[in-house]
Amino acid sequence: MAHRVRRATLLMLFMALAGGCAHEPYTMGPAFINPDNVSLHPGEPQIEAGNPHEFLDFAGSWLNPYSLLAKLILWDRRVQNHQVSDETVAVMQTYLDDNGLRDVKVRVNQYAPGDEWSRLFRNRAIGAGWRYTLGVLSVSFYTILPGRFFGGDSYNPFTHTISLYSDHRAIALHEGGHAKDFEDAERRGTYAAIGSLPLAPLYYEAQATGDAVGYMRARDLAEMEKEGYKILYPAYGTYVGGEFIGLVDIFSPVDTLVALGVQLAIVIPGHVVGRIKSALTEVPEPDTAPQQAALASPAEEGQ
Repeated sequence: MAHRVRRATLLMLFMALAGGCAHEPYTMGPAFINPDNVSLHPGEPQIEAGNPHEFLDFAGSWLNPYSLLAKLILWDRRVQNHQVSDETVAVMQTYLDDNGLRDVKVRVNQYAPGDEWSRLFRNRAIGAGWRYTLGVLSVSFYTILPGRFFGGDSYNPFTHTISLYSDHRAIALHEGGHAKDFEDAERRGTYAAIGSLPLAPLYYEAQATGDAVGYMRARDLAEMEKEGYKILYPAYGTYVGGEFIGLVDIFSPVDTLVALGVQLAIVIPGHVVGRIKSALTEVPEPDTAPQQAALASPAEEGQ
């Protein structure tokens, strides 16, 4: 039994280190745009931010155990900090524009259950059978557990909505990669349902991470790419650890402390590899990377 666990752990570690290879050559835009996508209302902004609430945002960032654990495991205080900067929003908007993702809704630290239910019912790109089962379940969780406190960065294929709570550009691009991946799926409901099967999330997360890295390379965003490796690789490791724990838990309940130890054992190599990849990424001089300068400092353009 111990031998099997060691082999499984090594396999999971390999998957953690291999996940998220850059999509090269990078193709802007999905291969298939579903004409039945839920669309934005006339005049509705694609990216909307929730009203600032000092106590609520502080609580969601520093009093929520899940947010604290995410910051610790990923070693970045910007994770789920509920203070998303204009810079991160600008990168998200540019990514959506570059990839032609005009129907995706992005909620930046916003809780809007009414609109999410509306988007679910209007999203004809997903069959009614999936919308009124898994879709209803997903929006119910969103409604009962407000992301302004409980939520992490996510993409909901049933409403075609990205929710952002972290002020990290690579995380924003990663969620955009999920939206692009699902846009490519002709049977989006089935594709979403498959994601609930054991180990399946590892493929979805690798696709999103690979798209984010590929996009940064295609846009010559070397500084952003260096930063991205440090968060995306260990983040992928958390999914590997979670799937491994889930499989073991099917046969034998896993103690909470043991589960946390497994997560750390798999995340640490992700940190190591991410930092090695970051160190090997060369940043060109500013005058040789106009696109990077433009995206990295959107606020300076308006001054």
